[in-house]
Amino acid sequence: MTSLWCVVPAAGRGARVGGDIPKQYLPLAGEPLIRHTLERLAAHPRIAGLMVVLGAGDERWPGWDRLAGKPVRTAIGGAERCDSVLAGLHALPPEVAPDAFVLVHDAARPCVRTADIERLIDLATPAGGGLLGAPLRDTLKRADASGRSLATEPREERWRAFTPQMFRRGELAEALRAAAAAGLKVSDEAMAMERAGFAPLLVEGAEDNIKVTTAADFALAEFLLSKTT
Repeated sequence: MTSLWCVVPAAGRGARVGGDIPKQYLPLAGEPLIRHTLERLAAHPRIAGLMVVLGAGDERWPGWDRLAGKPVRTAIGGAERCDSVLAGLHALPPEVAPDAFVLVHDAARPCVRTADIERLIDLATPAGGGLLGAPLRDTLKRADASGRSLATEPREERWRAFTPQMFRRGELAEALRAAAAAGLKVSDEAMAMERAGFAPLLVEGAEDNIKVTTAADFALAEFLLSKTT
């Protein structure tokens, strides 16, 4: 059974939550948000270790070096998520070969399901890479600057992108470097890979794999943590 390292970018501040404490360190069900995310990942039998990418000068990192018996290592990230992911890829241990698959998962997605990670690994490995997501099911509107609906957009063939996303270490690093050289700030790893000519496989996952973005999301995430594994 192949094991994969997981890069967890955690260098952002989560400005939409507000306050002086980065959202990944805010309490969720009695523990920092990031602790729940890392524990959920480390508990998966096919995850070999975690590379957590921190902001420069981060004094709140508790210094965890093992979770669920798995190694936890850290690296220093950059100004953008893509910079942090690239830094994490570079900092992975040397035994992670360039053609080895790695996962990338948001620090603020603590509710990812074990079964979804398993499905992603199983399906995306033969496909050369992929990501969790969900097809759009709501009616999609295009708005103007004042918030008025101008048109109804087609939702067919449109997906919401989640994490983890899974690609080969060397190919993803090269795609991120190429995007940066072109002056692009890619919003996720799949965007960089698409630009490099790849077609990542979309693997449907549970819609409760939410990204904690606002203060209101914490209550929902706490509820979901009690219901999902």
